Amino acid sequence: MRFFRSLVVSVIVSSMVLFVLAGCAGSDEIVVGHDSNFVPFEYRDSETGDYVGFDIDLVAAIAEEAGFEYRTEPMAFDGLIPSIMADKIDMAAAGMTISEARQEEIDFSRPYYDSGLHLMVHIDNDDITAIEDLEGKVVATRSGTTSYNYLRDHELVDNDHITPYENIIEAYQELETGAADAVFFDSPALLRYAATEGEGKVKIVGPLYEGQQYGFGFEKGDELRDQVDEALETLIENGIYAEIYEKWFGEKPE
Repeated sequence: MRFFRSLVVSVIVSSMVLFVLAGCAGSDEIVVGHDSNFVPFEYRDSETGDYVGFDIDLVAAIAEEAGFEYRTEPMAFDGLIPSIMADKIDMAAAGMTISEARQEEIDFSRPYYDSGLHLMVHIDNDDITAIEDLEGKVVATRSGTTSYNYLRDHELVDNDHITPYENIIEAYQELETGAADAVFFDSPALLRYAATEGEGKVKIVGPLYEGQQYGFGFEKGDELRDQVDEALETLIENGIYAEIYEKWFGEKPE
């Protein structure tokens, strides 16, 4: 009877140890939140259903270099920073512009992509050639982005004429149907759309506005940022970053 009790205790203790170890192993997994539709940085492949893009490939390379396990969590762009602050995700990879306002809430990695804002109009529109021509026009953009803030802060368009969408694809559709006069958004997304799905239907006009840089987002003081920065530096030096960049943008980075 004493042997049986000892055996039972031993089994229970072993099970508790395994449970604790499993919990510890699971806690080492990094949760990476990303945008659900920001071509070519992250978007769902229509054939496989998988999320693909520049950010997706770069995060995979960073994780391999830094030696951490991770899983991705697609979500709305404007939910990323609240999710970091609520400790629901460990890292945000979403073509996120490094701004002073955002730096008050989260930490950013070193910049990994140089961007800016562009203006896109219908292919037959010759009235809008620059942002100064937007007065009285309906301008579509994406909610929670620096492009939306730029339009409001510079008071170039009345708030009633700015139409923000959760999904930028909706803004493109509104432009093509005539419901919007222009789309104002991140340069790489507009350039890619104008050269692919929007070819012959839309065009880019005006200069590049407000040069910007993208960074990965982290909770304030999180040491993960340092690991990512170190891995990213290595990827830039060994040429892997350039390979991923060329795959998605068709040219080597400057």
